[in-house]
Amino acid sequence: MKKYIALFLALVMIAACFVGCGKKEASDMDAIKKAGKIVVGITDYAPMDYKDENGEWTGFDAEFARLFAKELGVEIEFFVIADWGKKFVELETKNIDAVWNGMTITDEAKLNSSVSDPYVLNAQVVVAKADKIDSIKAAADLKDLKVAVENGSAGQDAAEAAEITNIIKVQDQAAALLEVKSGASDACVIDITMAKAMTGEGTDYAELAAGISLTEEKYGVSFRKDSDLTAKFNAFMDKLVADGTLPNLAKKYNLTLAD
Repeated sequence: MKKYIALFLALVMIAACFVGCGKKEASDMDAIKKAGKIVVGITDYAPMDYKDENGEWTGFDAEFARLFAKELGVEIEFFVIADWGKKFVELETKNIDAVWNGMTITDEAKLNSSVSDPYVLNAQVVVAKADKIDSIKAAADLKDLKVAVENGSAGQDAAEAAEITNIIKVQDQAAALLEVKSGASDACVIDITMAKAMTGEGTDYAELAAGISLTEEKYGVSFRKDSDLTAKFNAFMDKLVADGTLPNLAKKYNLTLAD
């Protein structure tokens, strides 16, 4: 009798395995539609993502992301990535469905995620006090300076590639600007998109100015590896370019679309 019971249990386990193995994990698209929302990972970074006078997220990426959510027929939730260096961990653990915040397309991004087609041109630029910026004519002039960068960012990569030795890693690009404004750092390396929006006359950093570029790059959106959202997003972006929606949005925020 024990032999027959053991055989019966073995057959039940085999059958369960066949049933379980036959189940296909829901795609990202299906999961988002079931949840009724897409969670977008961002940081506070004008002109891509920042809060308006009502405390609502706005900016080029925020508006773009809302259009995509509408296309999918779901709500949108913005999730602030506290440590930009861990953005792909947040993505892989499904705390977020996309990294969408002026993210530079890098080999690291391609290795750790499914990256969209590029949508905006960018560069990593040096920002310093306006009365000091003209003295920084090349990367070599930063050698003996204290330079702030956002941890895990393309700005950090550019600073390291330029062999800057005294690099100060901070939480985000806004903190990097504050380092320079306060005098804690001599300069910072940030995205040109933010430098244009946040420095100079009429801004919170009127005493700062952007100088030389260390790199030129392009922005993309990161989805999970093999996500079906990537192809959906690329097709949607092509449609917005063709009907003029995305060029008009870029003009609104003084950005240049990628080819």
